[in-house]
Amino acid sequence: MLNYQLIRDMLYGLPPVYRSALKALVILFLASVTIRIGSRMIERIFALKLEKIPLNESRMKTLVGLLKSILRYIVYFIATVVVLETFGVKTTSIITAAGIGGLAIGFGAQSLVKDVISGFFIIFEDYFQVGEYIEAAGVSGTVEEMGLRTTKLRDFGGQLHIIPNGEITRVTNHSRGNLRAMVNVRVSYEEDLDRVLKVLEEVADEIRHKRKDIVEGPTVLGVSDLGPTEAVITIWARTLPMQQWSVERELRKAIKERFDREGIKIPYPRMVLINGASREEEEN
Repeated sequence: MLNYQLIRDMLYGLPPVYRSALKALVILFLASVTIRIGSRMIERIFALKLEKIPLNESRMKTLVGLLKSILRYIVYFIATVVVLETFGVKTTSIITAAGIGGLAIGFGAQSLVKDVISGFFIIFEDYFQVGEYIEAAGVSGTVEEMGLRTTKLRDFGGQLHIIPNGEITRVTNHSRGNLRAMVNVRVSYEEDLDRVLKVLEEVADEIRHKRKDIVEGPTVLGVSDLGPTEAVITIWARTLPMQQWSVERELRKAIKERFDREGIKIPYPRMVLINGASREEEEN
């Protein structure tokens, strides 16, 4: 059984420096324990996955890491102040100086603070996720990495765009909800439009049964425009996210192959040369 009176007498018998050092170690130990307990509480709170705050695994990990960092900085700051007080250092002037320095740094780091705050809300409000195709800050690409300060997009050309989150004021997400596929087919005026429409209906029906990623259509909407040398017929469909371009490509290929078999001509620029002498002979 411990003799607390004896331990206290031993502690008071130590030189003041040793007592202060021992107190500092105890304070740091308690700070470490506080961080561990607080981190576990944060993990458990987010692990509950409350219905009011639906979070996927990616966002949950990011927010958990952010809150743990904040907790760690706060606890260590308080522990440092208490340790300094234990050694007899007046921390009031230090805190005041730190406040003035922090204010000065804050004015110079407004963009950094803006980026971090914007990143927090982007992650928390689920604007987009890793792997989704989006348009933001004037560029488009697949989200490769999300952070509190920057977001990285990889475009189709392979270029990596690193965008400060503070510059992301508007986001167009192409990976959520069913998307539209639209193909404009141009046919010569010499063709029978009713026959062309019937052929296109047959092609659309074939693609509809072939592709499982088509949600609605393809539907032949009819003649949508009359150009200088052609009539334009529009085909519309609705697809699963990110499959619209694939469906459009397959529609164009199937239409071209069917037109070739049916002898339907696709217009192309032509130049007609009239010989003046020949014209006079014809008129005579």
